[in-house]
Amino acid sequence: MGILTSLYTGISGLAGQGEALAVYGDNIANASTTGFKTSRPEFQDVISKSVKGLLGGNQIGAGMKLSAITPIFSQGSVIQTESPTDLAITGDGFFVLDGTDGRSYTRNGAFRFDREGKLITSDGARVMGFEADDLGKISTKLGPVSVDRSVIDAKKTESVNLFMNLDLRAEKLKEFNIAKPEKTSNAATSVTIYDSAGMAHSCTAYFNKTEDDVWTWHAVVKGDECNNGKPGELVECATGTLTFDTDGRLKDQSISKSQFTFNKGAKPDQVVNFNFGTDKAHGGTGVQVTQYGTNSETYKTIQDGYTAGTLVGFSFSEEGILIAHFSNSESINISQIALTRFENPEGLFKLGQNRFRDTRSSGEANIGCAQTGGRGRISVKALESSTTDIASDFINLIQAQRNFQANGKVISTTDEMLQEVLNIKRG
Repeated sequence: MGILTSLYTGISGLAGQGEALAVYGDNIANASTTGFKTSRPEFQDVISKSVKGLLGGNQIGAGMKLSAITPIFSQGSVIQTESPTDLAITGDGFFVLDGTDGRSYTRNGAFRFDREGKLITSDGARVMGFEADDLGKISTKLGPVSVDRSVIDAKKTESVNLFMNLDLRAEKLKEFNIAKPEKTSNAATSVTIYDSAGMAHSCTAYFNKTEDDVWTWHAVVKGDECNNGKPGELVECATGTLTFDTDGRLKDQSISKSQFTFNKGAKPDQVVNFNFGTDKAHGGTGVQVTQYGTNSETYKTIQDGYTAGTLVGFSFSEEGILIAHFSNSESINISQIALTRFENPEGLFKLGQNRFRDTRSSGEANIGCAQTGGRGRISVKALESSTTDIASDFINLIQAQRNFQANGKVISTTDEMLQEVLNIKRG
């Protein structure tokens, strides 16, 4: 009987619109949830019978059913915060988490450090990243992001880079006298050198012109800082030669000696490479150290040693690299936040607590670094807001409510018609 069919049709409408009300209500409830993605209900009609069989047309529907609840992975607004551990993803990707229930993924970057120095979510899941070695080079090994280095060891100076000009007009000085360095040299520059124990030593390099386009240099330190040295005297620890072409560019360079033997327990015979740039003889431009007709002047000196230091803070870069800062002004990479992307993020399974799990429908997790392989960019001191549009969801909520009421009318009307059928017998 068609009347009974319409009764069940109305019931299917009530059930479907009730589910829609739940979806829209969930969207509105999560309007302030960080990284939340709204969902929408999708419906399909249900066919009861066809009057003409497979000939088409003259088909009677039997209501509707909820076919899917699809999450909408649109970009949420990025809101700036004050916490250095707040991270937001702009573009495609998810943070990778490891918790008691296994591997999961999230867009909520409200992280913090626990007492063990591990970066975690509010519910204790550990944030995963690519670990760095002792020198700060990021590897491909995936592990928990952790600040587990409170001290950085001292590093002896191995290389010194000088950027300077030597005056072409200088007079030729044949001999360098270490007892009178200022009077027997044309130019000088100072640099700090660290020994194997992290002790700082002041080193002065003296330059004197011996021939046209030929200079020699002598690196000296105080005698009371060296083995076999005497207080009040200088000790020559390194020396070499610089040759320039007629354009004033460095043509060739050589080091004839480099041996620093500091006292007080430092490792002896420390070799320091004095680098004046890539000269023309080795395929360079020869412009790091030049010989122009202007005053001798040092632009800057760079050396790679430092003393020991303690952890004073940390920060994240836009690539998601966790950088530790130490009291000796050195910084070192600790780890890089891992991001993953899916071919079909709508197929992810919601776990609650702003987390997802991969499924057969979503495809395998493709884990890598930010701004690579289609993955998004990481914003520091920022969080991604919910994608809930309250105005749109309220309109959808009202429409679902009206549809619910209309389906209720179908049921009440059907009930009245059935009552009329019962009244036939009474008549």
